[in-house]
Amino acid sequence: MPRSSAHRPPDRGLLQGRVAIVTGAGRGIGRAHALELARQGAAVVVNDYGVSLAGERGDSPADEVVAEIEAAGGRAVANGADVADFAQAEAMVRQAIETYGALDVLVNNAGFVRDRMLVNATEDEWDSVIRVHLKGHFAPLRHAAAYWRAESKAGRPRAGRVINTSSGAGLQGSIGQVAYSAAKGGIATMTLVAAAELGRVGVTVNAIAPVARTRMTEGAFDTSDMAVPEDNSPIVAWLASEAAGHVTGRVFEIDGGKLTLEDSWRHGATRDAGRRWEAFELGEVVDALIAEGAAPEPVYGT
Repeated sequence: MPRSSAHRPPDRGLLQGRVAIVTGAGRGIGRAHALELARQGAAVVVNDYGVSLAGERGDSPADEVVAEIEAAGGRAVANGADVADFAQAEAMVRQAIETYGALDVLVNNAGFVRDRMLVNATEDEWDSVIRVHLKGHFAPLRHAAAYWRAESKAGRPRAGRVINTSSGAGLQGSIGQVAYSAAKGGIATMTLVAAAELGRVGVTVNAIAPVARTRMTEGAFDTSDMAVPEDNSPIVAWLASEAAGHVTGRVFEIDGGKLTLEDSWRHGATRDAGRRWEAFELGEVVDALIAEGAAPEPVYGT
């Protein structure tokens, strides 16, 4: 059975009065995020470009998610922007502000996969995956950040919250997913930089590495024991709240009921020669550093 709790506590209004954008919210994890944020009181811009796993354009299910939110008494509006298009991303941010009067939360989730072993990967596949995941995070974040900075300068600071979507593939690597892993690793590092830069205007930036059975994972490996998309959304809702203002620049892996704080990007063992190294002496030094450091976690699929 999937590691999911059947217990659904009542709406606690954690995000009452807040306005959120969730990208890639038509299906899977993004849909679950949109529903949970709305259940917690947020007005939600439900973005979905309507693409297949291979990146082909089709019908967007965003309207169905909006209808589901409204049927439950929430507020939502659909958006069909290509989040990796700079102008469309700007218009999406503007839609949230014009529709609901503000923007408080950006959940960057949109993406697709084109899995391929490195020696078989094509340039087009690489460009497409990097564009949708990495630029698709940057463009909405860039325009949301500009809005929050302007509001701060005008004396109207907002408790802005950004939740990006990385992956275990981006943190530990994954066989057959060179482009996806590179993009998701870039998103984790983007999260660190954005958190450092936007802290001065009261905005936090964090990321999650979700584990769930979705159309992106089904068929790739056995997903029968994986968590369901909804299991990833409570941490997103909390990070989106005003109560989470002290947490920024962090990456959390969420796997059903297991929440892990990723502990990476730290300096490890060091040797300082106080001069330029000679090549012949570095073998012994490198071996000593590796012996002192923690062994890397294995790449997924190895």
